[in-house]
Amino acid sequence: MFWDKIKIQTIDGEQDAITPVIISASRSTDIPAFHGEWFINRLKLGYCKWINPFNQKPSYVSFSKTKAIVFWTKNPDPFLPYLEEIDKLGISYYFQYTLNDYEWERLEPVLEPLSSRLMSFKSLSKLIGKEKVIWRFDPLLLGKSISVEALIQRIVFMGEHLYPFSEKMVFSFADIDQYKKVKGNLNLADSSLREFTFEEKNEFVEKLSKLNNKWGFKLATCAEDIDLTKYGVERNRCVDGELLLRISKHDPEISKYVIIDQDLFGDATYIKDSGQRKECGCSPSKDIGMRDTCPHFCKYCYANSNEDVVRQNIKRFSKSGESIIL
Repeated sequence: MFWDKIKIQTIDGEQDAITPVIISASRSTDIPAFHGEWFINRLKLGYCKWINPFNQKPSYVSFSKTKAIVFWTKNPDPFLPYLEEIDKLGISYYFQYTLNDYEWERLEPVLEPLSSRLMSFKSLSKLIGKEKVIWRFDPLLLGKSISVEALIQRIVFMGEHLYPFSEKMVFSFADIDQYKKVKGNLNLADSSLREFTFEEKNEFVEKLSKLNNKWGFKLATCAEDIDLTKYGVERNRCVDGELLLRISKHDPEISKYVIIDQDLFGDATYIKDSGQRKECGCSPSKDIGMRDTCPHFCKYCYANSNEDVVRQNIKRFSKSGESIIL
């Protein structure tokens, strides 16, 4: 990654730290729902420690140049009291709000009822603006109780509630077979759960596209290799340089890290985050989350090993610590 580096003072002494302009908080855990106080404390102190999940090596992240944050959550309510402090720091932000309906299957067993989550989504949108709250239905799964038509009917109910409160709906099809622990956890929950076939993906998106004629969402897929442009569905940038520029009033520091080139008509070519999957269109950011620290306990989650590991890590969690896991 191309972020600048500086020396910072930490409780472990002087350390090298990167200075990302854009922070992702976080693909690996729900910081707004569970770690908001930790996050705001670290933001005020100016840095955090991040542990690489693959080699367990620590590194340091300085917030000295941070201009924008993308929050990922299924429950922003505990975090709302901190938004004013982030506003005072002059940092732009928006939320990727995952709002699914797998209540009958209990795939998200700790979440509030769907009705409460719909209200939470609306409240956040009213508070910060609908352009800053992205609706994610992620992942899409099929099974004994979930046909394509059943899933569409669930989305119809949610879409009717949400379309006045968001500009975009992002979705992705579950990748079960390539993640061994995800497959194992889903089999324990419901052995009938499975991925979409190519034909089912097209059937689903064709129906969704027709529904969207009323709703007017910008439809986009997350890290999918299937081309759905004939249905008006684009490939998403979940960390979206275009949106970040829009909500930050085209901050030149953000522009420098998300745009490669811009033509005379104002159309931009955006930099892709080289650390993400090939199919991912995200702009560069530094994710500061830690795996195995999210007690939502969603059965399809790739970032949790199992519930016991998460519980052990949460016990070690410190509000004043440099990292979510010390």
